[in-house]
Amino acid sequence: MEAETEGTFERRNTKPRLDDHPGATAASLILEILSRLPARSVHRFKCVSVLWRDLIAANRNKLPHTLAGFLYRTIRNARRHHFASVSGGAIPFDPCLQPNKYKDMTQVDSCNGLLLYRSCANRDDFRLVVCNPATGRWVELPPKPQAPASTSSRTIGLAFDPAVSPHFHVLCFEQTLQETYMTGVNIYSSQTGAWSLRDSGTVEKVTLFLGSSKCVSVGGMLYLNGKLHVRGDFVLVGVDMEGKVWTTTPLPYPRMFGMIGSSQGCLHYAIPPADDNNGILFSKREIWCLKDRNSKELVLKHTANIDKLMTGHSYRVVGIHPDCDTIFLISYEDDTLVSYDMLHQKVDRIVNLEKDDADQFLPYVPLFSESLAD
Repeated sequence: MEAETEGTFERRNTKPRLDDHPGATAASLILEILSRLPARSVHRFKCVSVLWRDLIAANRNKLPHTLAGFLYRTIRNARRHHFASVSGGAIPFDPCLQPNKYKDMTQVDSCNGLLLYRSCANRDDFRLVVCNPATGRWVELPPKPQAPASTSSRTIGLAFDPAVSPHFHVLCFEQTLQETYMTGVNIYSSQTGAWSLRDSGTVEKVTLFLGSSKCVSVGGMLYLNGKLHVRGDFVLVGVDMEGKVWTTTPLPYPRMFGMIGSSQGCLHYAIPPADDNNGILFSKREIWCLKDRNSKELVLKHTANIDKLMTGHSYRVVGIHPDCDTIFLISYEDDTLVSYDMLHQKVDRIVNLEKDDADQFLPYVPLFSESLAD
């Protein structure tokens, strides 16, 4: 009987326990568990104790930082701000920012967990707010310097890389009132808490596409779509955070407009199928990328006839996954967000969108850093 009892005891302990692992500590076990939880749950666990709060803050790079979904707005709906989850989970935060304090605010840009909001009072006299929805922290920027009477600030971008610095930058591009070409950029640094004006450093005059394409921050540069003022060719305009380095990168098809995004540390450019008076120029979608800020041209990364894999509706690329070769598309016919895996050529339907002209899709990746322009 004793031997049988001992045998039973041994069988119950044949599976290794977590705390039997060499080098395992209570902290490492907690991190292992937290790394498997949704981002919203991790944020809630910061309230358990001071120890847990400090543990999460010190190891935020090991915790969930993947794409949660897309913020988007509807043009005619009174509730203009919405969130489309790519994982099917609950909405991680209220897309409307502090409705009691900040009214008439609209989402302008997103970058690595931070969101940029702008007041809608008028074109030039507006407020800017940067917030971190994962922590609930926000900061209102001081008013930018008054623009010259002949210019207007309508294109605004947010730049932030927590792997490099806890500080962020906001860039407001100045353009002539006739919207003919860009004259310079006002740059706000959360490190200095001040704005600085820099003249445009592009070799040729460039017209920016106001409101039709978001800005993308990657590799210490902010990129956006533009058009050469004289020749009319479409280009990618880039500027560094000091306004000293400017680039204009030619596009594969100089008279075609595409979507820009950041993935795996590189700038990506998605070109849709095109036709010229019903004569097909090319029917496949192309994904191009810019290897680094010193590259002189885009290189082709992927080509696919995605529409044959769909339901016959026309789709538009609205985003690219920051960590893998997956692009996201929407169909205006049935208000659907879908994903396309470029490596496996697989299409997945993700979510139905609000039926009211969904527009301006901004990627959102939760960030659990307490620092926001310290």
